[in-house]
Amino acid sequence: MTAVLKHELRSCFHSLTAYVFAAFLLCFVGIGALQYNLNQSVSNFEYVLGYCSIVLTIIVPLLTMRSIAEEKRQRTDQLIYSLPITTTQVVIGKYLALLVILAIPLLIVCLYPLLFSGYGDVYLPTAYGSIAAFFLLGAALMAVGLFISSLTENQGLAAGIGVAVMLLNYYSVSLSEYVSRTTMGSGIALAALALLLSVLIWVMTKNSALAYGAATVMILGLSAVLFFKPDLLEGLLPEVMEKLSLFERFYIFVDGVFDLTAVVYFLTVIVFFLFLTVQSLEKRRYN
Repeated sequence: MTAVLKHELRSCFHSLTAYVFAAFLLCFVGIGALQYNLNQSVSNFEYVLGYCSIVLTIIVPLLTMRSIAEEKRQRTDQLIYSLPITTTQVVIGKYLALLVILAIPLLIVCLYPLLFSGYGDVYLPTAYGSIAAFFLLGAALMAVGLFISSLTENQGLAAGIGVAVMLLNYYSVSLSEYVSRTTMGSGIALAALALLLSVLIWVMTKNSALAYGAATVMILGLSAVLFFKPDLLEGLLPEVMEKLSLFERFYIFVDGVFDLTAVVYFLTVIVFFLFLTVQSLEKRRYN
């Protein structure tokens, strides 16, 4: 695992990847600080991070797109599989390298509240709590991006899908206001989601029987709910969209509230998508 970590860090810092990522993040934080803290004389540094969170939907996919997709394209992933380590250790090594690249610019950002506190009243616990939550948000998005990178050999496709997925998550609360709250609307949307999940199962396993079986079970279960308890689906889809938003949970910290359930949610997303990444690589390894 340590060898994979060092290899990934060496690869990122020998190219422009890590530097471009840090530059974009620090640039947006600097613009946000200029806009909110200096021009408007606002002491709440956490508002800056709320403003900058959207940049993660662009720079995270650009960072994670090459993590696995490029190695699959060049077939260098076979060299990693030959190492005396497990697939889980390979994924964790790559993921830790991504976290290091995220942590470096955030360590610089940690100086900002201290600098501003010399010229005004800055509530440091809220500021640093928001920075920690920003790191967890980025870590969760990186886990999602790493999984998407494991599904394809095309870096551009991995980046495009990653940006689309993260932007959808970013705007999910706003979009939920335009989603049908009727039972039928939720039923149709959940049926489409069930089919999408079955396609994902097929992509990861190449097992048609398993994919068809999963789709059948989910559709039958949904049909049973529509027949016996239709009220359960009323307004369900908009509520699910709001609950699944990573960014909405981050904004809780920006508002000055330490939400332990949000921390647990971030960690759950990280573990879940790292698990999916391991399963995706295991399938390729044994094929």
